[in-house]
Amino acid sequence: MSIPALFLLAVALGTDAFSMCLGIGMAGVKRLQVLLITLTVLLFHIAMPLLGFQLGELAGGFLGRTATLVGAALLLYLGVRMIRESSGGDEPRVMLLNNWGLLLLGASVSMDALSVGFTLGTLQAQLIFTVVTFGLVAGLMTFSGLVLGRFLGQVAGERARLLGGLILIGIGVKLFFH
Repeated sequence: MSIPALFLLAVALGTDAFSMCLGIGMAGVKRLQVLLITLTVLLFHIAMPLLGFQLGELAGGFLGRTATLVGAALLLYLGVRMIRESSGGDEPRVMLLNNWGLLLLGASVSMDALSVGFTLGTLQAQLIFTVVTFGLVAGLMTFSGLVLGRFLGQVAGERARLLGGLILIGIGVKLFFH
């Protein structure tokens, strides 16, 4: 696989993380959360293709769909909560405070990387270089989405929280029907 093709694939895998983190950033995240979420997504985008490469299609199809549905439910919950908070005038509560929330977030945005891992062997790709590229690009896109969303949330206030909630609900619905 050529370097430009690998980079385009990595960007495609990172788009879910970027769009979801844009919505999360609008809700308000602290610097430490930006770092934790970025590292979580980066590591999941390295681990999931490796796992997919090892598991094979049968097990991956079952695990992938289950984790996707759990991730979609989490996004719907977060989106509805953001919309409710945007109309109530309450200070937004910090999102994804616990390890389970981070793990679900990382798993939900990296399921497509799991399925890509199944095909890495057939692409004759250098496995370690490829998955590290996936992780670094997804981490950069996650960081960018969180920082941009945080900025938009500060500039636009309540409307940004409403928009962020709608974005998360939209992604959650998309994952349910994917």
